[in-house]
Amino acid sequence: MRRLEADCSQCFGLCCVALPFARSADFPVDKPGGEPCRNLLADHRCGIHDRLLEGGWRGCVTFDCFGAGQQVSQVTFGGVSWREAPATAPMMYAVLPVMRQLHEMLAHLRDALALEPDEATRHGLTAVADEVSAATDGTPDELLAVDLVAVRSRVGGLLRTVSASARERRRSRHGIPKPPRRVRAGADLVAADLRGQDLRAADLRGALLIAADLRDADLRWADLLGADLRDADLRGARLDGALFLTRPQLAAART
Repeated sequence: MRRLEADCSQCFGLCCVALPFARSADFPVDKPGGEPCRNLLADHRCGIHDRLLEGGWRGCVTFDCFGAGQQVSQVTFGGVSWREAPATAPMMYAVLPVMRQLHEMLAHLRDALALEPDEATRHGLTAVADEVSAATDGTPDELLAVDLVAVRSRVGGLLRTVSASARERRRSRHGIPKPPRRVRAGADLVAADLRGQDLRAADLRGALLIAADLRDADLRWADLLGADLRDADLRGARLDGALFLTRPQLAAART
């Protein structure tokens, strides 16, 4: 789905204006939300896009709006930028994070449908995907009224069901042993040594894998939804078929 991939040429540089950041390992300076980044050009392009990492702008490299930026710019606000209509800026900035969450959920729902769920689950996924997609076409007021907690809960339940079924099929088909007890959803695996381990079909949803050593680990069909992979060493790891793995997660890791 093309709309779920960022197209900066169709965006008003919203992530560079709307979102705040603090001086850290990810950014060299502080910036409040609503203030244009010092690197943003008049045409909404980044002036240092080709050297972000060397300048200390790692947070920009790992960020992905899942196409929310161009949706807000071209659809929600009809192609009229915050520069052209300053009065719309606060609403535009407020809508962006809502749209991003909706687009990320759509990306996960798309991936879940590709996992060949049973008919009842497929029907549920399709129904909620249609609802979320319809919400992305709403007015600014309608978008801000979306109950994201409720929507995420519904989506999360469906993704959990699809994940469990898909991973069990792979486990049975390939005779995959259960992973170590500490390898589980939500586990604290910060800086854990998991080199070369068989983590196929493991449930690592929401696991803290910050700076974990996953070199040469086998993560095929593992559920990585929401797993924190910042600085995780994935060199040599097998990730083909990993469930719900996103571009920002990979960008934050060492590969």
